[in-house]
Amino acid sequence: MQRYFVQHRASNGCFFIEAEDRHHIIKVMRMVVGDQIICVGPDGKQAVCKLAEITDESVVAEVVQWKEENPELPISVTIASGLPKGDKLEWIIQKGTELGAREFIPFAGVRSVVKWDDKKAAKKIDRWQKIAKEAAEQSHRTRIPDVKAPASFKQLLALGKEFDYKLAAFEEESRNGEASAFSAVLKQMKQGESLLLVFGPEGGLAEAEVEQLQNNGFTLCGLGPRILRTETAPLYTLAAISYHFELLR
Repeated sequence: MQRYFVQHRASNGCFFIEAEDRHHIIKVMRMVVGDQIICVGPDGKQAVCKLAEITDESVVAEVVQWKEENPELPISVTIASGLPKGDKLEWIIQKGTELGAREFIPFAGVRSVVKWDDKKAAKKIDRWQKIAKEAAEQSHRTRIPDVKAPASFKQLLALGKEFDYKLAAFEEESRNGEASAFSAVLKQMKQGESLLLVFGPEGGLAEAEVEQLQNNGFTLCGLGPRILRTETAPLYTLAAISYHFELLR
């Protein structure tokens, strides 16, 4: 059953679907009155709905049954990725959304080869947000992760103050056999708390960045004995978080 995120809460037992999603329902899926979809409101509440009316402006979906299950991770996880080459960030956003990330913050790392172009910023961010939306629909999320505009490293450090816990993946920690920091933080965390995870670009985090992270309350962590690519490491941590909080309980 197709899932759509609706901008406004249900009114009089109906959702009103507009713009691109209206076009998708009518032109792509070729649905007609009577077909059923799932609508998710801005408050995360979801319902099975029946198409009641199709107009030039919107599709009216009548609530048939509210759904009670909650597919979201019990903790809020933000992924901060050093700007990588090619379409790797799109991959991180897509798969990270499927795995439950709440937010994505790209940042310009010392070793980032890609340089952010402000002239193309709005178009790029819109594309990232669209990828997150489609992945959230596909994976039956009840919220679309927020994809932030790329931050400077200084801005990233300041943002860290908003989180309950903050970790930075550093490959030297793995090489040195560190294997407990990530696990220890997960064991401490309680439902509803927030975690910021920082990953460097292809070349990793520079020593100066690592020092600043530590000085600003970040804990360095290894991710096992193997060195992971910049696009693999965030997905590894999200899978581990899901296992810890959802499958072990």
